[in-house]
Amino acid sequence: MPTTNKFVRQPHAVTDLASRRFKALKIERLLGLQHFPLPIRLLEIGCGSGGIAHYFATHPSLQCIVTAVDVHDNRQVHDGYIYHSVQGVQLPFEDQQFDVVISNHVIEHVGDTAAQLVHLQEIRRVLTSTGKAYLAVPNRWMLTEPHYRLKFLSWLPHAWRSPYLRWMGKGEVYDCEPLQMHELERMLATADLQYHNQCVEGWRATFEIEHPTHWSNRVLACCPDSVLKPLTPIVPTLIYRLERGIRTARPEL
Repeated sequence: MPTTNKFVRQPHAVTDLASRRFKALKIERLLGLQHFPLPIRLLEIGCGSGGIAHYFATHPSLQCIVTAVDVHDNRQVHDGYIYHSVQGVQLPFEDQQFDVVISNHVIEHVGDTAAQLVHLQEIRRVLTSTGKAYLAVPNRWMLTEPHYRLKFLSWLPHAWRSPYLRWMGKGEVYDCEPLQMHELERMLATADLQYHNQCVEGWRATFEIEHPTHWSNRVLACCPDSVLKPLTPIVPTLIYRLERGIRTARPEL
């Protein structure tokens, strides 16, 4: 998505369509879309290869009217949904137009903190009063940075990240802004979004969907939430279900 910085950010689109199907299934479960009234007006921000938009547009039981936007057109599948090319964080849609909004690993690409806040405010603006949004972002404290596959890249101070990237021969400029859990939640509150941390649920769903027979899935299934929740500040991906907050009138001076 857009940038407020001077350098050009790369698209970082995931082109593995099989993984997009797994991701879409996880989003479907975490948002409880099987219980939504139909049809579902769904917006995906930063659709990349188009795999998630295509999944919902061609879903066998959910009736979804799907719209997708991106600043780079890297789609591999085009069927079933409407696509808009956009520039900047503002969305070209009316207020409260969508029942579901998906922002999957997008906010770290939109630019600095000001741009990230506008991204969240735009999600709130286009979401209906009863709608839900899915937000996923890499945790700054993840061990391996997922875009460049370097250990501890996002742990470094900003001024050190691009030199480390160049030193390792992985690129010229580090063009992502992963977030810590507390700063993301502060930003969500500022954007007047009610948020529900789903890191544990997302962790479980990932293993159930992608590794159903792996021993780690069985171990995870045996762990109670009380054991896993203290680990949420360091999980690789921060996942939230969002709803519109209720604005309160300021008292008159």
